[in-house]
Amino acid sequence: MVSARSRLSRARRPVGRAARQMRRRLDQVVGGPARSQVILVLAAVLALNSADTATVGAAATQLRRALHISNTDIGLLVAVTSVVAAVASLPFGVLVDKTRRTRLLAGSIVLWGVAMVASAAVSSFGSLLLVRLGLGAVTAVAGPAVASLVGDYFPAAERGKIYSYILTGELLGAGFGFVITGDVAALSWRAAFVILALPAGFLMWAVHKLPEPARGGADQLAVGASAFGASISPPASPPGEAPRVGAPTGGERAGPPGPGAAGANRPGGPGEEVPSETDVQRAARARGISPNPRLVLRRDPRRMRLAAAVRYVLVIRTNVILIVAGTCGYFFLAGVETFGLEFSRSQYGIGQALATLLMLLIGGGSVVGVLAGGRVADWLVHRGHLNGRLLVAAFSAAATVLLFVPALTTRSVTAALPWVVVAALALTAQNPAIDAARLDIMPPLLWGRAEGVRTALRTGGQALAPLLFGALSDLLGGGRAGLQDTFLIMLLPLAIGAAILFRGLRTYPTDVATAAASAAATSGKWAPRRRRIHRHLA
Repeated sequence: MVSARSRLSRARRPVGRAARQMRRRLDQVVGGPARSQVILVLAAVLALNSADTATVGAAATQLRRALHISNTDIGLLVAVTSVVAAVASLPFGVLVDKTRRTRLLAGSIVLWGVAMVASAAVSSFGSLLLVRLGLGAVTAVAGPAVASLVGDYFPAAERGKIYSYILTGELLGAGFGFVITGDVAALSWRAAFVILALPAGFLMWAVHKLPEPARGGADQLAVGASAFGASISPPASPPGEAPRVGAPTGGERAGPPGPGAAGANRPGGPGEEVPSETDVQRAARARGISPNPRLVLRRDPRRMRLAAAVRYVLVIRTNVILIVAGTCGYFFLAGVETFGLEFSRSQYGIGQALATLLMLLIGGGSVVGVLAGGRVADWLVHRGHLNGRLLVAAFSAAATVLLFVPALTTRSVTAALPWVVVAALALTAQNPAIDAARLDIMPPLLWGRAEGVRTALRTGGQALAPLLFGALSDLLGGGRAGLQDTFLIMLLPLAIGAAILFRGLRTYPTDVATAAASAAATSGKWAPRRRRIHRHLA
């Protein structure tokens, strides 16, 4: 007679083989095991917060009944987390630029797991609201840390593609919240929060094991490397000299300097090649674009006070445009995550299971969009289109508004399905392009604080979404009609985001050249402080 342990062992073998095959395939797609490890871990970090938001939305009915609350209160549960995260993003952005990022991120994940367990143990709406206030402070670390690590782990030429992989984590986390914990919440909303806490310990360990990359991209991961220690392409430098920050690493081609950064003021003129140029900077130089002399940094960015750093990142016009546009997109997405399931059930007259399937199909379209958006943006840049990333973001945002109108006005789920799936694709396609473009226009040692400012403003706006969606739907009479009118009205911020992205096409080239000039002007001041990446995972 075959023992239970033997049967279990046999059953696990095909699962293990399938997992290994999937990992090998991922390694091939992203450029090696070291790269896939970083991408998977950072994607999982972003998945945590979106899974929590989606779980609150999926468990809305159960929470209303158990705690005797309204749609406005459901929105408030999500909003308070985002508001606190917005306030905490600025100090955490400073820490990201000055401390070990992987350790900071790992510690925040532990506290996140504790907050999830505490959420499951509350006995009243007030207690749950208080726990979520603490949760907001914890989640504020993720945005600045992930952006800074992406900039230092991966070359600029492929950041759109890399961001598309990492941002997929947000969508998969939302899908997990809708499907897995949403179904569990139908039985017990407390159990749903406990399930969310389970991955925190594993993810903390995975983040802690990531090596801390050197600032400025000196330790970028080369394509095809099998381990962290072997994946580093040392920056080219003459014998006897310290490696130069921004020198070519695996995946980054050497080229001439950006205008005003190096080529304009060095012997040899525009034809001379220097190692720090990216594809975007190369396209700017080819068009003779000069930096804004008033915004070129001449001092060590790490010594800037927080107030000065905030002022600097907010006078870069393209950065403000990207922040506002990204906030508009995430504002609408937060409303969909919180009330999308309930809207689908009432608008199309379908049950819980079919509504969950519809949200899965929408999620599938979102995943395709985020993966395609980053790749198309990088492809356009490689073909010499300086504004490639802005073009992808702007046209995707405009298409989102047009596609959502028929999806929200029809009462037939069959008629709505193709519209809503393609609309979700367009909604998420803009995000990796916007995220990669932000790194193009900011000096490397300001990435953490710039992302902190962006996260604070974006999260502050995003925090209002669940609250405004819930309050407006109640004001408009509640039920199906109230939610339908609310979703249609909330398309207006998406239209505003699309309009200002087209305006950003005029400011982006100059800001790219300015960032290159700032990096060149300050590289000698902060290069001696670089730390080599840890080799213990080789």
